[in-house]
Amino acid sequence: MPDPLNHQLKVLIVETLRLEDITPASIPDDEPLVGGGLSLDSIDALELVVRLEKEFGIKIASSEESRTALASVTALSAYLRAHADPARLPA
Repeated sequence: MPDPLNHQLKVLIVETLRLEDITPASIPDDEPLVGGGLSLDSIDALELVVRLEKEFGIKIASSEESRTALASVTALSAYLRAHADPARLPA
């Protein structure tokens, strides 16, 4: 069964970055988000971090922390589970 948080993150990525011709289902869980198949750059990463901070009530304090969190959808899910308010995560 697919992870509901991974699915929510994929939808958030597509919506936030207004990715045309990319569906949430087409984003692999373990592919790098920045510099990978999505061709996201540092501006996209910044937009995504701002949205994640608002959506999940977290604070990503450094660029190193951002690189770690945005390594992949799976890495981002793990980061949010460790740092976000559980009430903001899907059941």
